[in-house]
Amino acid sequence: MSKIILITGGQRSGKSRYAEELALSLADGPVYVATAHVWDEEFRERVRRHQERRGPQWTNIEEEKYLSRHDLTGRVAVIDCVTLWLTNFFFENQDVDNTLEAVKREFDQFTAHDGTYIFVTNEIGSGGVSVDAVQRRFTDLQGWMNQYIASRADEVILMVSGIPVTVKS
Repeated sequence: MSKIILITGGQRSGKSRYAEELALSLADGPVYVATAHVWDEEFRERVRRHQERRGPQWTNIEEEKYLSRHDLTGRVAVIDCVTLWLTNFFFENQDVDNTLEAVKREFDQFTAHDGTYIFVTNEIGSGGVSVDAVQRRFTDLQGWMNQYIASRADEVILMVSGIPVTVKS
């Protein structure tokens, strides 16, 4: 049976670190699924620091879009992060409805296998409303996908200044 855990919060709220600690408490050799596309050298350095922090006990998978290519049956996996994953789909055509449906299908296919899936996401809509139309569409997409994952999650944890707050258990 699958278990889905959603960890959400603002930037630098401690989401990734908490997800990694949780995964290590559940398995000796968890899987880290990195969804980021490396855009520049600063981001490449950020990725390197994350990999270094995780250490050798992790199996690392880099997958920008199609999570369901990877059968993680029986494994504990951190998927970091939903925001970057959505970005990889959204910027192909910037159509919110088509992107949302495609990502929901991919999410459902991926989590259909028995395993523990710890999704990390961002609450990008917690700030003000963007003056940019593309950013507003993406913020809507992010919010709707977060709701979708949360509705299927067994647990939802909101990170606030490094402190986990249980929203759903």
